[in-house]
Amino acid sequence: MITMQKVVLTAAITGAGDTIEKNENVPVTPQEIADSAIKCAKAGATVAHIHVRDPKTGAVSHDPELYAETVRLIREADEDIIINVTSGGGGDFMPSKEHPETGGEGTWIQTPEERHRPVKDSLPEMCTLDCGSANMGDSIYISPAAWLREQAQMVKDAGVKPELECFDTGHVSFAKQLINEGLIDGDPMFQFCLGIPWGAENDPETIDYLVSRIPENAHWSAFGIGKMQLPTVKEVAKRGGNIRVGLEDNIYISKGVKATNEALVEEAKKILAELDIEPLTPAEAREKFNLRDPKGGQ
Repeated sequence: MITMQKVVLTAAITGAGDTIEKNENVPVTPQEIADSAIKCAKAGATVAHIHVRDPKTGAVSHDPELYAETVRLIREADEDIIINVTSGGGGDFMPSKEHPETGGEGTWIQTPEERHRPVKDSLPEMCTLDCGSANMGDSIYISPAAWLREQAQMVKDAGVKPELECFDTGHVSFAKQLINEGLIDGDPMFQFCLGIPWGAENDPETIDYLVSRIPENAHWSAFGIGKMQLPTVKEVAKRGGNIRVGLEDNIYISKGVKATNEALVEEAKKILAELDIEPLTPAEAREKFNLRDPKGGQ
């Protein structure tokens, strides 16, 4: 009997971008985020990647209480899904025009301990770990190497599996350094973030190069943003990678048609089916990647 290939299908539920005015389906409150995660689970997603937003304004929030409430609501639901909480936190630096050595309006910098707080409090199975600073257009996302080492150690001590987010080739090099220093347990998991200005390009050649640079025992995933989200699913899946879709990275299902998270999951499943691939169940993924027991312990 031929065994069908299986991959992780992650749904990135809401993100931190200015998208709520462009698509009313972007969830904002903990209840809305949890409800969307459960709909994605029912649609076949393996993992829900969680950011939170200010319930009053819809803007990005780093409030640990909102994370705790969102994770609690997902765990209380009957539908199973792996929870992956961001540990990116506040890293935005906007240089002041008058005093560029200081942060201007829009700057929000958190310490490693503050960024780790949602992970520490909720102990999800997984969390992201951004592996370097990045130019995000008008702002700089700041993650100094020393800070990332602190975060990696805290994630390791918590027994949570880090997803090593790489926005460019140098981030892959630093992720491997964390591995070499013993700060990453088990087989590492890489996430390639493609097409985000001004980082790694989203094209087959870049995917192939990034995959060629990771350790032999590593697992990997990649995603594209905007109109490239669903085409990237195919490019990644046919190379054996895990995939990610969701309103964090793309708010349209097709040109001019607003998406929902669960609709994007369904579209991704169709693409996988064309390649004779299907999503791992949460239980299968926990076993394959040696993830912590969401009810406590390992």
